[in-house]
Amino acid sequence: MDKIRIDKWLWAARFYKTRSLAVDEISHGRVQMDRHDVKPAREVRPGELVTIVQAGIARTVLIKGISDKRGPAPIAQALYEETPQSLQIRALAQENRRLSPEPALTIAHGRPTKKDRRELQKGWNRP
Repeated sequence: MDKIRIDKWLWAARFYKTRSLAVDEISHGRVQMDRHDVKPAREVRPGELVTIVQAGIARTVLIKGISDKRGPAPIAQALYEETPQSLQIRALAQENRRLSPEPALTIAHGRPTKKDRRELQKGWNRP
């Protein structure tokens, strides 16, 4: 076996939990080869570069092996190698997420607490 469908390879390499999820992501343009969108039936071979966008972060991987069966994670990770630029971009994005402020802290006036509601109700009941 020297080539396989890209949706099947993405599933076997554990990028997506099911083949239908892989097909959906490919159809939405989140998987590219050579900066071009592909179709789920596109065949891939070892040595080709695949760009996968997950959670807004692009990962570029080099296909090292082909498998049509989904196996354990260590075997799946042996099917590809992430490029150094991709690793650097992911590390930078992770650091930015870590340093970003908590969204809930930016809310000045949110939903009233139980105590606030009681105080509001006391004010409404007064003549």
